[in-house]
Amino acid sequence: MRIRQVDFNNRQDISRFIDFPFELYRDNRLWVPPMRQDMRRVLDPGHHPFYEHSEACFLVIESERETVGRVAVLNHRRFNAYRKENAAFFYYLDVVDDQQVSAQLLEAACQWARGRHLTKILGPKGFLQADGHGILVDGFEYPPAMGIAYNYPYYEPLLTSFGFDKVTDYLSGFLSKAQGLPERYFQVADQVRSRRGYTIKTFTSKKELRTWIGRVGQIYRDSFADHWEFCPPTDAEMTMIGERMISVADPRLIELVLKGDEVIGFVLTFPNISAGIRQARGNFYPFGWLYLLHALKKTTWLDINGVGILAPYQGMGANAVMYAELARVLYENQYQNAEFIQVEERNIKSLGETRALNVQWYKRHRVYQLVL
Repeated sequence: MRIRQVDFNNRQDISRFIDFPFELYRDNRLWVPPMRQDMRRVLDPGHHPFYEHSEACFLVIESERETVGRVAVLNHRRFNAYRKENAAFFYYLDVVDDQQVSAQLLEAACQWARGRHLTKILGPKGFLQADGHGILVDGFEYPPAMGIAYNYPYYEPLLTSFGFDKVTDYLSGFLSKAQGLPERYFQVADQVRSRRGYTIKTFTSKKELRTWIGRVGQIYRDSFADHWEFCPPTDAEMTMIGERMISVADPRLIELVLKGDEVIGFVLTFPNISAGIRQARGNFYPFGWLYLLHALKKTTWLDINGVGILAPYQGMGANAVMYAELARVLYENQYQNAEFIQVEERNIKSLGETRALNVQWYKRHRVYQLVL
């Protein structure tokens, strides 16, 4: 076995890192590939804002000429300074079902972290605040939401056998149009909106949505500031997150709650176009965009990828107003099902608020850590 660090200036190295999961999951009907152009940007320090403040190392493990595993390990200096931590992250972990192979790969990641005097390693946790967390440990029979990891069941025992322990779990839940909401819920939400002076801002075009990205980014920062995994994105990172969001957005599905002119809450909902990404094999060009466009028109699934309310308005009915509007969007369009994506298990308030929507929590992603 040989472990090599990816050379950012070597196209073959970069392709080997990107291509490995395509081979590993080639016979898996549920796995959704990443978009290759997005992956190439992550491996380009000159074009990704993460490298303006931090560093990362990409590792592959090879058996003769065959790649059998990969992982990225991050020294996220902004996170460590903001959270007063001394941690490395690992991300993009993919490996064959072999304990010896995974142990060598993980040990190489740990050695890189030790070389930077970091005292623990945790993950999977990515480069941007909007990246998905954890490995899948429950719900393997269901297709993934966009941008959220799908992996084989053997990943968990490979990590735990190396010594990793659980940090927390993120739950994803299923919501069906067929379940419906009681009319009384909509009535109460409308009464709250009228009494509190809340209004709902919707969008008709991506051009209009783009002009609001700065305000959405600020409330995003404020709403999630107390979450353990949060680190304020830089302006450049927020721009990248915003452009990623807009690229797959149906503007009608993005909703803001206003109190006067102040944005106090948001629901970020996106059409799930995973079927198109599979058909495109992660390539936008030359014809992948046709698959994505077709999936956008035909999908019946929504991904609810972010719900936030400013602290002073929590418990003041704004959540009920947002969820009622979300239900109306689901009922009034072609969508049949939706998935609430990655609510942390310790977020009892959010888990409780969705009970009225009859959300069924059916997937679980786990974040691990190892003291070095």
